[in-house]
Amino acid sequence: MATNERSFITKVWDFFCSLKLTLFLLISLALTSIIGTILPQGALQPEYVAQISSTKLQIYTKLGFFDMYHSWWFIALLYVFSLNLVSCSIKRLPHVFKFISEPTLVLGEGLRNSFSLKKELSFSGPIEKGRERLAEFIGKEFSAPVITEHNGEYHLFAQKTAWCRLGVYVVHFSILVIFVGAIIGSLAGYKGFVAIVEGTSVNSFENRNGQQMPLGFEVLCEKFNAEFYANGAPKEFRSILTILENGKPVPGYSQVKVIVNKPLTYKGITFYQSSYGQATEGSEHYFTVTSRNGGAPEKITVREGVPVTLKDGTVFKLLEATQDVRQFAPGFSGPAARIEVTRKGGAPQIFIAFKDFPEVNARRGDVLTFGYDGSSAKQYTGLQVAKDPGVWVVWLGCTLMVLGLCIAFFMSHKRIWVIVSKGHARMYGNASKNQAAFQMQFEGLSEKFQHLKI
Repeated sequence: MATNERSFITKVWDFFCSLKLTLFLLISLALTSIIGTILPQGALQPEYVAQISSTKLQIYTKLGFFDMYHSWWFIALLYVFSLNLVSCSIKRLPHVFKFISEPTLVLGEGLRNSFSLKKELSFSGPIEKGRERLAEFIGKEFSAPVITEHNGEYHLFAQKTAWCRLGVYVVHFSILVIFVGAIIGSLAGYKGFVAIVEGTSVNSFENRNGQQMPLGFEVLCEKFNAEFYANGAPKEFRSILTILENGKPVPGYSQVKVIVNKPLTYKGITFYQSSYGQATEGSEHYFTVTSRNGGAPEKITVREGVPVTLKDGTVFKLLEATQDVRQFAPGFSGPAARIEVTRKGGAPQIFIAFKDFPEVNARRGDVLTFGYDGSSAKQYTGLQVAKDPGVWVVWLGCTLMVLGLCIAFFMSHKRIWVIVSKGHARMYGNASKNQAAFQMQFEGLSEKFQHLKI
C-alpha cells in the first residue's frame, strides 16, 4: 500500500516537473492571449453585439472570452504554470547549486580526454616551484585557483562566473513575481470609465459591470479642446483636469493637461484620455429661420430630438449637432446641425444647417432658409479610470526577467584546470556556453602558459 502511494506521489511530482507540461501551458497561454486580443474585452459595444450571432454571444460569455484575463480558467492556467515552474526549479536547483558550490577539483582521466581545449608545458624545476609559479600565473590571468594534491600531482582549479548558471532560475522567479503582480492587480485593482462635462466635477466612475464606484475625491474638467486634421480626423484632444479634496484643489494637481499617452495619476488611480463628445442633456440650440417671401427672421430655441412648430405650421426637429461638421460634410468646417423639416402637408426633409456658411444654407432653394447660430452645449471628456496596485510588482518582475535573461544568454561559467606533475604541466579549459569566445581566451592563456619560465 505504501509503495502504491509513493508511486502515485512520484507520478504527480513527475507530471508537474514535466517539460511537456511547460510547453503545453506556454502554448495554451499564447493561444488564449490571442483570443483576448481579437475579441473585445469588458463592456461590449452595441455595434459588436449586432454583428455577432446570439449563439456565439452566449458561448463566448459563458466561457468568459469577453473578460478573459479575469476568467477562472485563465487564472487556473497561471496557477498551474506557476506550480510547474516551482516544481522544475525545486527538482533541478539543488543539483545546479551543488555543481557550483562543490566543483570538480580533481580532474580524472575520463574528463581530461573529453576536453578539446588543452595545452601542455614541460619544465625542469622542482614540482613545488612549478605549482607555485602556475598558481600565481592562473591567479593573475584568470582567477585565484584552489590547489589539491592527488596521487603525487597538484590539481589547480579556477573558475569565473559560476553563479551565471542560476540565471535561468532568476527568469523562473521573475515570471512568478509577474504573476503575483497580475493577481494583485486583478483582485485589488479595477478599470472603468467616466464622462465629465466641461465645468463640472465627478466623484465616482462606472466599472466594467456598469456599477458606480466612488473615487474618494473629485475630478473637475476645467476645459476640453479638440484639434482636427483637414480631412476631419481628430489630431489631438486634451482635457484640463483639477483634483479636488473637500472642494479645494490639491496642490500640484490643478489644471493638469491630460492627452493620449499622457495620463494623470492620483492616489494610485490613473485617468487616461479615451474619448470625447458634445453633452446633449439639457443643452439648447439656436436657429434663425428666414422666409424668402419677406418678413422678419424667426429666432427659435430647440433641444435635440424635441420637435418645434413654426408660425406657418412647419415642424422643425434637431437630430444632431456638432462643433465640427467635417464628420458629416467633408470640405466644410465649424459648427453645424443635422435637422429634419416637415412642411405643412409635405414629407420630412433632412439636411445640414451650417453656422459659418450661410450661402450654403440659401442654396436649398426652399421658401424657408435655416441657419444654425450655435448652442449652449458643452463638450465632455471621456476618461478611462484604472487602478492597478500590482503594477510595481510586475515592473519588478520584468526587471528581474531582463537581468536573468542577460545572465543566462550573455554570461558563461568558465573553468580551468592545471595538473602539475614532475617535469610537466597540463592545462584544460571548459565553458558552459559561447565556447568559441572562450576558445580565444584559452588560446591567449595557452600562449602565455607556454612562455612561462619555471
